[in-house]
Amino acid sequence: MAELFDRLEPVDTDLLLGTWQGGGLEHTSENAALLTKMRWYGKRFVDADRVEPLLCRDEDGTVFWYEEMGLATLREVIYRGKQSTAMVYDQLPIIDHFRRLTDNVLLCVMDKKETLTDFLFHLTRVPASLPQPSGDGR
Repeated sequence: MAELFDRLEPVDTDLLLGTWQGGGLEHTSENAALLTKMRWYGKRFVDADRVEPLLCRDEDGTVFWYEEMGLATLREVIYRGKQSTAMVYDQLPIIDHFRRLTDNVLLCVMDKKETLTDFLFHLTRVPASLPQPSGDGR
């Protein structure tokens, strides 16, 4: 999967803006287990200085921002030889890197400090015509 990631085009901030639904590409790691337990839904990119990196579902299926894990920002980062917009968590030692499969589907790598293997995941744009998650945090 890393070879595919390396061949894909970088993304810019404007492409990321909006809400994206995510999913893991492997299901046995500690990260995969944590995201499953949290009922991870995806991410919301408001602008370069405000990203809600962990949107989750409550027991009723309502999507909300998991406020306790903090916000993130978007920055240009060189990763695996390409400069691309990346998401830097404000409170966690994590950088998410993005590459474009299409304008609406991204292949992503979670680069977590002091972790030997990266977590691969995908994001799919949520059309603006669909109801958007609440931003109130729970």
